[in-house]
Amino acid sequence: MRAIILAAGQGTRLAPYTNDRPKCLVELAGQPMLSRQLAVLSRLGVDDIVLVGGYRSDQLAGFGHKVTLNHDFATTNMVHSLFCAREALDGTDDVLIAYSDIVYEPRVLEALLAAPGGVSVAVNTEWQALWQVRMDDPLADAESLILGPDGRLLEIGQKVSHYSKIQGQYMGLINVAAAEAPKLAQVHDDMAGLPRYTGTAHGNMYLTDFLQRLSNLDWPIFGVKIAGGWLEVDSVEDLAIYHGLAERGELDAYCKLA
Repeated sequence: MRAIILAAGQGTRLAPYTNDRPKCLVELAGQPMLSRQLAVLSRLGVDDIVLVGGYRSDQLAGFGHKVTLNHDFATTNMVHSLFCAREALDGTDDVLIAYSDIVYEPRVLEALLAAPGGVSVAVNTEWQALWQVRMDDPLADAESLILGPDGRLLEIGQKVSHYSKIQGQYMGLINVAAAEAPKLAQVHDDMAGLPRYTGTAHGNMYLTDFLQRLSNLDWPIFGVKIAGGWLEVDSVEDLAIYHGLAERGELDAYCKLA
């Protein structure tokens, strides 16, 4: 198993914390988010790790892992960052693709890695409780995620107006079987020929767009339902909320930080 951690972004919504560091190095309860994720990966024996850096990528060198650069980080999104590390998708090993602005309990990763199938996506089934402490209207931020009866991912990443279209929230963690990994690059490259993704739109696509394309192409892509144990840090407000919960001893209800 190897991991690709997408750590190129600055995270302007986390300024001023990101004025001098990449988003992944902002501290959550006393430790950088990246350090917390690397600790979970190490605990589960994942030590072949590629960090895709961009903004202040020099600060990633001290973590002891290979750093690949997205030189266009200021004008592209996570899918572009992923394929800056396409050599890690060579089919020699299963690959975990992870956002860098998340933290999660070991059980989350254990459940994802234990799931069979070509591509598995971690799905937080207790997302609503977390969203309710982060914002007044969870539906204003939440995106669609619908699984078929067999667990296959049918829809992801669309704006919704009703909870019926949300069976969970995508956790920014994807497990790709070794046999499927080399095929991802061709799907990505072919998307440049679709009207929706021509020109700069190709570099700016979200990973949810890419996952939806895989689903539309009938790839073996499945959701793994996991009850909580995960946080994402999108903004200064998120950070303040989590720190407040930690100070009151209430953060464990959402994610137990080691």
